[in-house]
Amino acid sequence: MYDVMVIGAGIAGTYVAREFSRYDLKVILVEKDNDIANGTTKANSAIVHAGYDAKPGTLKGKLNVLGNAKFDQVCKELDVPFKRIGSLVIATNDEELSAIQELYERGIENKIPDMKLLNQEEVRAMEENINEEVIGALYAPTAGIVSPWELAIALAENGADNGLEIRLNAKVTDIEKIDQGFLVSIGKEQIAAKTVINCAGVYAEQISEMIGDKLYKITPRRGQYNILDKTVGQLVNHVIFQAPTKLGKGVLVAPTVHGNLLVGPDAEDLDDKSDTTTTVKGISFIRQSSMKTIRKIPFNTTITSFSGLRARPSTEDFIIEGSKKAKGFIHVAGIESPGLSAAPAIAEYVIELFKEIVTDIKEKTDFNPKRKPVIRFEELTDEEKTELIKKDPRYGRIICRCENVTEGEIVDAIHRNAGATTVDGIKRRVRPGMGRCQGGFCGPRVMEILARELHVDIKEILKDGIHSKILTEETKQVKH
Repeated sequence: MYDVMVIGAGIAGTYVAREFSRYDLKVILVEKDNDIANGTTKANSAIVHAGYDAKPGTLKGKLNVLGNAKFDQVCKELDVPFKRIGSLVIATNDEELSAIQELYERGIENKIPDMKLLNQEEVRAMEENINEEVIGALYAPTAGIVSPWELAIALAENGADNGLEIRLNAKVTDIEKIDQGFLVSIGKEQIAAKTVINCAGVYAEQISEMIGDKLYKITPRRGQYNILDKTVGQLVNHVIFQAPTKLGKGVLVAPTVHGNLLVGPDAEDLDDKSDTTTTVKGISFIRQSSMKTIRKIPFNTTITSFSGLRARPSTEDFIIEGSKKAKGFIHVAGIESPGLSAAPAIAEYVIELFKEIVTDIKEKTDFNPKRKPVIRFEELTDEEKTELIKKDPRYGRIICRCENVTEGEIVDAIHRNAGATTVDGIKRRVRPGMGRCQGGFCGPRVMEILARELHVDIKEILKDGIHSKILTEETKQVKH
């Protein structure tokens, strides 16, 4: 029997599971998909929010601020790229100036450090490409950008390094309360756990109902984005939000941690919890709306569009609490924005709830918070590249020309704990296919490396999900 089962391997689930791996406990992380971070975590704005937006007194308000402050340390420990570049909320009229004044006052109440209200000249000095109609902004220097899927993968890997068991392709189909805890059904298999942590994202409501809890409703809210080429990544220097109005919050324009430009999202509530399609209407909306921030965004440099689903809770706040129906079941639901920013604090909050149930847990004396550093070949000096290639010639073979990713990096990503088994899994870990050609050149070679390293037929290699086969049979027979 496991001491703890965490359901869901997004940013909340992986952070919670990694936090539990600090303790002398038998912990398992189960995920219905075939990789870490395959839901909301791989498709969002990738922003570490400063925390002025959340209402004071809410869990969002409390945990956003606490979580934000921990990003420097955790990203250093796990060798995940993170940049604290600051954010601007812009105003173009008196109504919007009032709105950012309210955000400022809310931020003061939430104890956000070093915020400042800027006039037009000050905004222009910070962002030379800003729309000339912008007359002021709220500046929050503690906001940042990160790669959420890389962070989740790193958390899972570090958790596994410290004894966490990870089970993928493990969809929970039923949960039965037993005397010692819970009997969790994964298909025909049953796994016993004393405590269950529900981090199932847009599916948290269904998991909750399996134990008879009907506390909340989760609505999937789709947001669509454009990613632009690195050649325009310096168009803005900060995360730039539009002032909230009666019509909504508008779209953001921001650099990504890897040097691209991100524009989006829109917001559309859906019934389908798996609908991550993009639409002409949605993409047109974000492009038109973004002109309020920057008049001439070169959308002709767009390299891809995508959408993600946010877990919108009926409570309007994070739901992090123990079940009153079944002792030992802890809800971690409705983790929409600023869920990424709050994730470090969410995990600590869950640990405190757990300690109310199990009072005698001990921290491991040999817990290692650091994972093995990731070699990013493109970032090395020429001398470092030469020495590395001498040690391992695979680092001298460029597989992805757009992102300068080597065979050595791909092989390393496969063989780590929580390693990649799919083309998109490699893409999320070391970025082949993230560039201008979107895998047109490197995709087949990545497949060959995966097949070789995993010792499987290349026809078994998947793009991403369990039903995403790329090759089925040969189209031509060549006689030798």
